[in-house]
Amino acid sequence: METICIATKKGVELYKTSNIIRIQGMSNYCKIYFADKRYPLTVAKVLHWFEEHLPAEVFWRTHKTHLVNNSFVQKMNTTSKPYLLLSNGETIAVSRRRAPLFKIAG
Repeated sequence: METICIATKKGVELYKTSNIIRIQGMSNYCKIYFADKRYPLTVAKVLHWFEEHLPAEVFWRTHKTHLVNNSFVQKMNTTSKPYLLLSNGETIAVSRRRAPLFKIAG
């Protein structure tokens, strides 16, 4: 079981990577969305930090603002505006530049 240490207001906490649905970057902060939690966790880390510390074969960089856990991807849309449909019902845009990496360039 993979885990990641993340510094929060409460101190350093361990989180299971298999429980992370997606991470949204917002300037110098990120919001982490979990499968078993109702509210996202906001941390003072940039998205690039997560990209370096999480397994690349599991977490896909879909856009300049998102990392997505591929085990929560239900569908890859192949229209002119590619996106991923997640198991929680959210849709995440895939940039045109990254679309070929997902084999969904249209």
